[in-house]
Amino acid sequence: MITRRQLIQATPLLATGLSLKTNGDARPESRWFMPDEADPHQRTWMAFGASKQIWGSKLLPEVQRNLATIARTIAKYEPVSMLVRQSDYALAKRLIGTANVELIVCPINDLWMRDTGPVFVLTEAGAKAAIDFNFNGWGEKQDYALDARVAGFVTKRAGVKGLTTKLVLEGGGIEVDGHGTAIITESCVLNANRNPGVSKAACEAELKKLLGLAKIIWLPGIKGKDITDGHTDFYARFTRPGVVVAGYDPDPNSFDHAVTKKHLEILKAATDADGRKLEVVVLEAPQTVRKTDADFAAGYINFYVCNGAVIAPEFGDARADANAKAKLKSLFPGRVIEQLNIDGIAAGGGGIHCTTQQEPKG
Repeated sequence: MITRRQLIQATPLLATGLSLKTNGDARPESRWFMPDEADPHQRTWMAFGASKQIWGSKLLPEVQRNLATIARTIAKYEPVSMLVRQSDYALAKRLIGTANVELIVCPINDLWMRDTGPVFVLTEAGAKAAIDFNFNGWGEKQDYALDARVAGFVTKRAGVKGLTTKLVLEGGGIEVDGHGTAIITESCVLNANRNPGVSKAACEAELKKLLGLAKIIWLPGIKGKDITDGHTDFYARFTRPGVVVAGYDPDPNSFDHAVTKKHLEILKAATDADGRKLEVVVLEAPQTVRKTDADFAAGYINFYVCNGAVIAPEFGDARADANAKAKLKSLFPGRVIEQLNIDGIAAGGGGIHCTTQQEPKG
């Protein structure tokens, strides 16, 4: 049972073509690279962006409480900067109630900072920049006019250099080991609703240049089953160079069963940028959950790694929850494993990783 956010309260919009072009800030000689999520963070960025229009009046309060819980938990380990509408400021302050979460007023559509925020990159010398990947509502599926400006807003607020590209994608579609290897789903990035007419080779060349990559492992993903078209961060994550934790849906009636099986085959046969064969650790989805929403995202792969901890979900399946915690503990020795009830966010098809974006230390 692994589903991601469906077209909840989506407003269909007309897709527009984009040609691939990188501005001068992202030259190969800049030597930018995207670090591993487990590397030291300056802070975590989030958005208290759930709205009644998108989430509905019944689910909204629970989603807002979930966001507050995630922010408070991360804030035990590192600072959190959270965007919030002026109209929600008092509520966010009351629910979060900790000095280590900075509330920043900003117009926003939704809460998915992983996708709307910039992707931060570094140089070996310690310079920091942020890439705006031109968020377009996951291929024009949902209103996104305000969220399209979030990457630029966060870049300016962080006080770092902004890098631009004509490539359209979301942070949830990118997974890196920080040492030149990435895992990316074709269903998301090589999709006409993001990058019409852009070849796989051209896309790969652009991503290698922007993110400091030497090798991309492409997973097929699956189009049209959820609003993201199959983001990588619900399928496979690096825990360190050479080691990947991947999801598997054992339910033969699930649309994710065949695709997760195929992903495991690809990953187990793959090598990283250093020619090292990947060690693949499987995390099966829970078989029972507390909610029965059709869009419920019941998978453990969408965890978030912050300074000193891994923030992961639990779904009420005692055996599966305990197994996930034990495996994450072995994969991230020395880090606290915090398991949270995020049923509201999961009912909308998302997870903890989707709500966060790390800013690495420069």
